[in-house]
Amino acid sequence: MHTNLLLLSIKDFLTPKMLKFALLPFVLTLIFMYIIFFVIAGIGVESLSTINVESTQTSIQNGIPHTETLSAKLEGMAIIKYLMSFAMTSWIASFLIYAIGGFLTLYASIFIAVIVIGFLTPYIMQELQNRHYNDVEMIGHSNIILGIVAIVKYTIIMLLLFLLLIPLYFIPLVNIVAFNFPLYYFFHKMITLDISSNICTSEEDKHIRYFSKSSLRLKTLALYIVSLIPFAIFFGAIFYVVYLGNTYFVEVRKIRN
Repeated sequence: MHTNLLLLSIKDFLTPKMLKFALLPFVLTLIFMYIIFFVIAGIGVESLSTINVESTQTSIQNGIPHTETLSAKLEGMAIIKYLMSFAMTSWIASFLIYAIGGFLTLYASIFIAVIVIGFLTPYIMQELQNRHYNDVEMIGHSNIILGIVAIVKYTIIMLLLFLLLIPLYFIPLVNIVAFNFPLYYFFHKMITLDISSNICTSEEDKHIRYFSKSSLRLKTLALYIVSLIPFAIFFGAIFYVVYLGNTYFVEVRKIRN
């Protein structure tokens, strides 16, 4: 059953209409990431707007030591050039920029992509219904206000989880789970809410989440792990919705029959 759903979802995803949908999260997420990058870079340069550098040099003239102190104020890009003139500083700075920057970019891209696909989900569900589930009426149980409230709620919980799990970030291997758990929580909650709220009633949603809880979590966990591959989230976001959308349609059909 799961294999059939996966193959069906792959076929659905490779249709021209779905591929067009897939380009939108990619383009919008890239735009958001560029904006975030330049904002953070601007804040970083501004915080390093000035730095005072002092050096002391001692020379001996006619047997008498003379000490001279040189001071200079560096501003803007001059600071970067000064720091990068030292091999060790240059290596550490490069490592931190690529490591931290890459980490933040990856996780921010997942967060943004999940928000973007939320706006596309109704159109994707309608397309799936037209292709395979004309007998399943899309009732739905949410609206824009409830959707915004859910986004705010899950975002706050995610941020609280990040803070609560700080002690675990310093334990090797455990920190991998601790880093990813809060974002996976947000990913799972948002993507299942987006799909269920477009297809089924609140009672049907509770029924599916209760009886298919483990199956849904395994699917969203697998999709989340795939999203950790750089750029996979850009092209796979719509496939996530297609795959879970087919899952929900099948479960709703079972309930109503």
